[in-house]
Amino acid sequence: MAANSLEPKATIFPDTTIVVPLKSKPTLNLNIPDSPPPTPGFLPTVTVENKKGTKLRNLYIAGSIVGVFLVLVSLVACGLYVKALKKWKGEKNLQSFTDRNSILSCSTPPSAQTGRSSPRSGQTGRSSTNSCLSPDLLAGIKFSLYNYSIEDIRRATNEFDENSKIGEQIYKGLIDNGDLMIKQMKFEDTKQVIDMHSRINHINIVNLHGVCYGENDFSWSYLVFELPTNGCLRDCLLNQPKRLRWSKRTQIAFDVATGLHYLHYCIFPSYAHMSVNSRNIFVTSKWRAKLANIGSSISTLASSTRNYNDINGLVAPEYPVHGSASEKVDIFAFGVVLLEIISGKEALEGNLLKESIGFLGGGESEGGCFDQLRNFIDPSLEEDYLLAEALCLAVLAKACIEDDPLRRPSMDDILKVLGRMV
Repeated sequence: MAANSLEPKATIFPDTTIVVPLKSKPTLNLNIPDSPPPTPGFLPTVTVENKKGTKLRNLYIAGSIVGVFLVLVSLVACGLYVKALKKWKGEKNLQSFTDRNSILSCSTPPSAQTGRSSPRSGQTGRSSTNSCLSPDLLAGIKFSLYNYSIEDIRRATNEFDENSKIGEQIYKGLIDNGDLMIKQMKFEDTKQVIDMHSRINHINIVNLHGVCYGENDFSWSYLVFELPTNGCLRDCLLNQPKRLRWSKRTQIAFDVATGLHYLHYCIFPSYAHMSVNSRNIFVTSKWRAKLANIGSSISTLASSTRNYNDINGLVAPEYPVHGSASEKVDIFAFGVVLLEIISGKEALEGNLLKESIGFLGGGESEGGCFDQLRNFIDPSLEEDYLLAEALCLAVLAKACIEDDPLRRPSMDDILKVLGRMV
C-alpha cells in the first residue's frame, strides 16, 4: 500500500497501475513454449450435397423436354389433319362440280362426247380436256353454275316470246317459281363473262346463276342471272303510279357508286364497266341498286361505241375517238345516270340533257340558279326532296361529265359525297 501511496480503505478503479514490490530481481525465461490456442466457440461449416434438390431439378428438366416434344407432336398431327381435311373437301367439291355438270365443252361435237347426265334436262353431259370451257380449266372457279337445258330456257321465256323480252337479246323468264334474267349471247363470249363473275362478289352487282349452251351447233348460249324485283332503273323512273321518292333515288345513286368503286379498286386487275346506264342498273324489292351487264363489254370494244350511244345518247367524248376502256368513261356515264335520277328524263337527247344544267356553270341563263334547278328536277317528285341535296347531286353530275377526263372526280371522291346523303 505504501509503494502505491494508497490508504488502507482507498478505492482502486479498473485500469489503475499498481506497483508490486519484489524481493529479488526478476528473470526472463524465453524457452517456455507458447500455450495452445483456445478452442473456437463455433463449429466449422461442412459442405453437404442436397441430393433431394438435384433430383427434383432433373425431374423438372425432363418434364419440360417431354412437354415440348408432346406439343410439337400435337401441332404436327393437327397440321396433317387439316391438310387431309382440306384435300378431302377439295376432292368432294370437285366431284360435286363435275356431277352438277356446270360447265360444258366449247369445242367437242355432241356426237363424240360422253359424261354424266344433266340432273334437269336428262341430256348427256359434254366435256373435253382440250376445250376452252372444260371442267379441268374451270376447276379453279370458286362458285358453281347450274346447267340449264335449252328446253328450260324455252319454257321460261315462252319460246322466246316478244312479251318476255326486256332488252336487246335479254328475256325475263320464270324458272322454279322465280323470276330470272336470261341473256342470249355468242358462244365465244360466254367464257369471258363467266370468268369475270368468278372473280367478283358484291351486293351491288347482279349474280350469275347458271348457263345454257343452246342448240347442238353451239352458235348461241344463254346466261341466267338474278332479276331484281323492281326491274331496271329506267322503268322505275318512268313508273308514275309508283313514284320513286327522293331518298330512294339518293340510295340508288350511292349503291351504283359503291358497285363501280368495287370494280375500279377492289379486284385485280381493275375493271371498267364501259356500259353504265339506267337500263343496266336494276332495283331490288328493297330499292337497292345492282349493276348488270358485267363482263359483256370487254369482248366487243370495237363495236361497243355504237351500242353505247344507242343506249345512253350521251357518251364520254374521248371514248369514240380512242375506244379504250377507262374508269373515267364509267365516271362520265355515272354522271349521266345522276342526271336521269334528278330529272327523270332518259339520256336519249344527247347533249340536250347536258346543256340543261348549264346554269350551274354561271353562264347567261334567265332566272336564278335555284329556280332553274327546280325546273330541272323531276316534276313527279313535287316537293319531296331537299333542295340542298338536289343542288349537290347536280354539281356532282356536272363534274362527272366534264369533257376533260382529268377533271372528272374519282369514284372514291364520289362515294365520299354521296355517303353524306344516305
